[in-house]
Amino acid sequence: MKIIIATENKAKIKAIEEVLALLWNDIELIGEKFSSEVKEQPLTEEEGIQGALNRAKNAKEKYPDADFCIGMEGYVDSNDFGMFLGGAVVIVDKKGNTGIGMSAKMQLPNSIENCIHEGEELGPLVKSLMNDSSDRIRHYDGTNGILSKGLYNRVDEFKDATKCALCRFVSPEFFEEYKS
Repeated sequence: MKIIIATENKAKIKAIEEVLALLWNDIELIGEKFSSEVKEQPLTEEEGIQGALNRAKNAKEKYPDADFCIGMEGYVDSNDFGMFLGGAVVIVDKKGNTGIGMSAKMQLPNSIENCIHEGEELGPLVKSLMNDSSDRIRHYDGTNGILSKGLYNRVDEFKDATKCALCRFVSPEFFEEYKS
């Protein structure tokens, strides 16, 4: 089974590997960066889903023979209670069937929210705040791992979203054909 993961981010790849290992043994994973075609800092859940979908579709265009193409996008989303950090995963199969999953969301501190409203991107902002010269935050902890002191890191975030996106494929009898 050939699976394209539309990223080179280690945390996201690790999340996909761990989840898919629960389902299948014989898989070939290819991690390659694809454009999200959305802002560097998606500011809504919808924009996060669209970015993940675009990545998956761009991977499918390059690898039409792949069994699954998986796109992922971190995003922030605001409501009356503040700004929240989340992750979206979109999985597209050979036939164009699409599964969408979301992670749990974590509220961001007002200081970070204010910086994002001023145009800063979350990843570089937190990297700078934490003096992370080794890029550990980006490739493992994530902002959520820093804020939760490791209780819920970036790998966990994308594992949850991947499991949710897979329901379209592990329980197809419950879904009508949906193609994006």
